[in-house]
Amino acid sequence: MMELTINTRHTSEMVDITEEVREAMIKKGIKSGLVAVFTPHTTCSIILFENIDPKLRRDFLEAMGRIAPAQHAYHHQGENAAAHIKSAICGARVVVPMENAALMLGEWQGIFLCEFDGPRERKVIVQVIG
Repeated sequence: MMELTINTRHTSEMVDITEEVREAMIKKGIKSGLVAVFTPHTTCSIILFENIDPKLRRDFLEAMGRIAPAQHAYHHQGENAAAHIKSAICGARVVVPMENAALMLGEWQGIFLCEFDGPRERKVIVQVIG
C-alpha cells in the first residue's frame, strides 16, 4: 500500500493524479493487478474523468454546484454540507486494471481527486490487488 499527499489550492477543483498513481506503482515494482485508489476524506472524491479538455472539469464542478449549492440552508452544523454531499455522490474510490506496468485507462480517461472543501492537504491511498 502507498500513500500520496495531494495539496489542493482552491475551494473546488479537480486534480489529475494519474501520473502520481502510475509512478507510485512503478516505484514499488508492481506490474499487474487491480489498482485501488481511495481517499479517506468525506469532502473530496476520487473519480475517473475525461483528461484532455480542462473546460470540461469546470463544467463538472459547476454542475456539482447546481446539485449541492454551497449557499443552501443545510441542517449540518458546519459550513461544508455541500462538500459532503458532492463527495458522497462522486465516491471515495476507483479501481483500475494494470498490466505490464500500464494503467488500463481509456484514451480519454484520467484519475482525478475532486476537491469540494479546499484548499487542503489530502491523502490518497493506492493499493494493488494482484
